[in-house]
Amino acid sequence: MQRFLPLLLLILTISSACSQSTPGLQQPVEIIRDRWGVNHIYAKNEHDLFFAQGYSAAQDRLFQLEIWRRQATGTVAELLGPQETKRDIGTRLFRFRGDINKELLHYHPHGPQIVRAFVEGINAYITEILKTPEKLPFEFRVLDTKPGLWTPEVVISRHQGLAYNVRDELNYGRLVKLIGADKLRELQWFHPQPTVAISKTGDPDLTLHVNGDELFQPILELYEAFRLPLKFKGRPTKADEDEARRSDRSVDDWFDTEKQYVGSNNWIISGNKSASGYPMLANDPHRAQSTPSLRYWVHLNAPGWNVVGAGEPTLPGISVGHNEYGAWGLTIFETDNEDLYVYETNPANPNQYRYKGRWVTMKTMSETISVKGGQSVRAELKYTQHGPVVFEDKQHHKAYAVQAGWLETGCSPYLASLRMNQAHNWAEFRQACTYSRIPGENMIWADKTGTIGWQAVGLAPIRKNFTGLVPVPGDGRYEWSGYLPIQQLPGKLNPPEGYVATANNNLTPTSFPHRNAIGWTWAAPSRAHRIEEVLNDGKRKSMVDFMALQADYLSIPARTLVPLLQNLSSPTDRTEQALARLRRWDYKLDPSSVAASIYVAWEGQLKQAVYQQKVPKNAQPYFKTMPSRRVFDALLIPTAARDSLLLSCMDRAVTELTKRLGSDMDEWAYGQRKNKHITITHPLSDLVDKEMQKKINLGPVARGGYGETVNATGNDLNQAHGASFRILVDTEDWDKTLGVNNPGQSGNPDSPHYGDLFPIWAENSYFPVFFSKEKVKTVAEGTTILKP
Repeated sequence: MQRFLPLLLLILTISSACSQSTPGLQQPVEIIRDRWGVNHIYAKNEHDLFFAQGYSAAQDRLFQLEIWRRQATGTVAELLGPQETKRDIGTRLFRFRGDINKELLHYHPHGPQIVRAFVEGINAYITEILKTPEKLPFEFRVLDTKPGLWTPEVVISRHQGLAYNVRDELNYGRLVKLIGADKLRELQWFHPQPTVAISKTGDPDLTLHVNGDELFQPILELYEAFRLPLKFKGRPTKADEDEARRSDRSVDDWFDTEKQYVGSNNWIISGNKSASGYPMLANDPHRAQSTPSLRYWVHLNAPGWNVVGAGEPTLPGISVGHNEYGAWGLTIFETDNEDLYVYETNPANPNQYRYKGRWVTMKTMSETISVKGGQSVRAELKYTQHGPVVFEDKQHHKAYAVQAGWLETGCSPYLASLRMNQAHNWAEFRQACTYSRIPGENMIWADKTGTIGWQAVGLAPIRKNFTGLVPVPGDGRYEWSGYLPIQQLPGKLNPPEGYVATANNNLTPTSFPHRNAIGWTWAAPSRAHRIEEVLNDGKRKSMVDFMALQADYLSIPARTLVPLLQNLSSPTDRTEQALARLRRWDYKLDPSSVAASIYVAWEGQLKQAVYQQKVPKNAQPYFKTMPSRRVFDALLIPTAARDSLLLSCMDRAVTELTKRLGSDMDEWAYGQRKNKHITITHPLSDLVDKEMQKKINLGPVARGGYGETVNATGNDLNQAHGASFRILVDTEDWDKTLGVNNPGQSGNPDSPHYGDLFPIWAENSYFPVFFSKEKVKTVAEGTTILKP
């Protein structure tokens, strides 16, 4: 029977083939959807390829695309009401207003044609489904709306770009005022330290040249509003009013969480470290866990194009994947392309600001924002030569503007991947990287010829006389001196160690000559150190090894902290039992492990205790968490007080776990509903009945790991971030590629591909991502022929 399986699958594929007329195409396009919901698109020309990509994305993710369109165009209040007015003002304030044709040409020589074809495909599907509106996904019925048509301007929106540094600058400015620069440097881990000192100590200069007292105002309210994820609410309740009063805190919490857990792992190994003898690649970007997923797998095949992988459904091309020559992946690399400028304004005319000794008039424009259930709002938008004015302090005659490098041409996130998709070798890939400006990333490459390489990319402003870490006067003294050419950012080609691993940690050499063109804060190195440890163990690696490493739950911090308990004992029996379990533990945060629960609760108590000891009360609203490095620095100095703290935190951890999980320690397995788990809740869950909630929400399922394991699952009990998309590639054979996409390829709960990948992902497993058409046909679920 086994040998007839491919034949049976082929018969099923043929029997489920269908064709349809699709206006806008030039020639027929074949789309084979595999059993995991991935569309393999075979077109006869470039236009039709990207038309079909847009069409397929709209078919699978229509509501996700509609929300993107509204966020990109500043028309959310029109859908959700007055609470979204500030978001729409912020969006319009930060809208790209350059030459659209020049913008699209940046991403690819055929950029205008590709993006317009993609948009045409989306619009073709929207036009088609609006003929039978009853078939629209349920979200449109719940919100009583219909999808709108796209334009190229929607594709190149920056509203979801990973660039939050300006909030840090404002908070650092506040902290310098409250506790002083030296104390801030003591609390925050600014690195790498340059070999040529920027200040006398070699630490970053945090001198404040603006009035610190005036920084404690809602200066970035409009910036934050357009960045925040949408919340869909029913009729206002008492709870909503309470939440509105707490909104400042929830906004801070969201940004802090995103900053902490939006990261990634990637690594490449050369052929002399792999079982196949060919280079291998792994990548797992860490973003919010959601339904639908942020990522979307697709295979694009046409003359000049043959590439498979994932991007965002709102963009043409593929940001992580492989073609027939090489594979590539990404993680965040810290660049700093935002600065907050403070201006003195003219008391006689608040639309003028002082620059180089004279009054300069702001550019102004006004836009009308439609508001559901309310009157339209007229927004006045103002700009200095540095950027959008986000706040005006009329009492002190000040204005605040954000210089955002990403408002320049060529800064739409990930679109430069189009050039990477056609790279034949490292030289072409690295050249393609020079067009990748946002976000800052560690791009890695592995190819069949045996080449591996790493190139940091990103928009990196050169600041000759300031660090960009605190707000600065906008009077002309603190200006950017252009951007560092991307090929001058750090990189490696075929390193002698035979691998490159990046995990948002600092890989910049201290001798790097352009210190003020890159970021100052990086992820803790625990994930990177664990990856390097495994890659250096002397064993040749296979795909099975790569799977295990992406799923790895070993905690490097645990291996650092638990030995501190070795010679300690507690007079409390239950605490002593907990200590005993930790002493014989393997440091792995496995879902079945009781010791993992004890350790994570203890580490959390330790971090909180050190934070309360070290961070002054008045600074805490602006400095929410201490870097792990600073916590460990405090705990690794042996003193009686330190030992007492270790035990008291263990007492509190045991009390916490007893309260949450019960008195039986044997029942404290780490992965369980009351402890580490994942439940994915649809954004519209509160607006539908319980029967629909069961259909659209997923979980709970047990999880392991936490924020500093390679399998990064965040530090919340309900995993909200981590790797929803993963890819593994052995360049020996493109048909060996493995992938996953949590919870599924479709955003429509009526589709079998809405949540079918959730159980596969929850087990840290994968599906095969076939590349050759012969293999694709063996796993085909159905074939559609789109005809002109």
